[in-house]
Amino acid sequence: MKNTHMELGPLVADFKPPPHPKGISLDGKLVQLVPMEAEEHAEALFEANQLDTEGTNWAYLPYGPFADLKSYHSWVRENQGLEDPVFLAIVEKESGRPLGIASYLRIHPAEGSIEVGHIHFSPLLQRTTSATESMFLMMQWAFEAGYRRYEWKCNALNQASRRAAQRLGFSFEGIFRQMMIVKGRNRDTAWFAAIDREWPALKTAFERYLDEKNFDEEGRPVTSLSSLTAPLLHKKDV
Repeated sequence: MKNTHMELGPLVADFKPPPHPKGISLDGKLVQLVPMEAEEHAEALFEANQLDTEGTNWAYLPYGPFADLKSYHSWVRENQGLEDPVFLAIVEKESGRPLGIASYLRIHPAEGSIEVGHIHFSPLLQRTTSATESMFLMMQWAFEAGYRRYEWKCNALNQASRRAAQRLGFSFEGIFRQMMIVKGRNRDTAWFAAIDREWPALKTAFERYLDEKNFDEEGRPVTSLSSLTAPLLHKKDV
């Protein structure tokens, strides 16, 4: 028999499927992430979302905006407690108010792969340290639970989401063309990911950024997170 050399991937030794995230809560200095529940969170979330008067925050999501509290309450109730996606409400500790949501989805413990998505931050949460901490807590749980790959996907036209992904340490992996039809329109999807061997350096970057010493008297960061994560990216989005 003729010998044929074939390239094979490295063996994944001692891998054990990590736990499923359903039911978890994540506790930080500024925020707590808890399972999203209609009776507990829908009204406050709806009120916070109303500050987005033009509904632009919903543009790239497959649902919303919601005309009234009743319809939003119904959406939250229908999506709470699912196996996939697993929605979390982001609660500001100081006020006790939920100000946004995010989810784990495409959860594949057997492969060690999990995605963060359905991110909807109200204007009260956008561009805040609390928002960054919430994303750090979700990434930290995924990798420290044993997942090998943590994904971020977005509409390829959503430049804000693409910039956010890289700021948070997700490396650009490419564009999947004509992947979906969302709200009647074509969606090309940009793929980003971080993997487990990148996590120790990413964790250090987050911890350095989130350290109280990194913020001046007016709450502005001395060192930006993007400057800390940019050298860690496998491939930059260009």
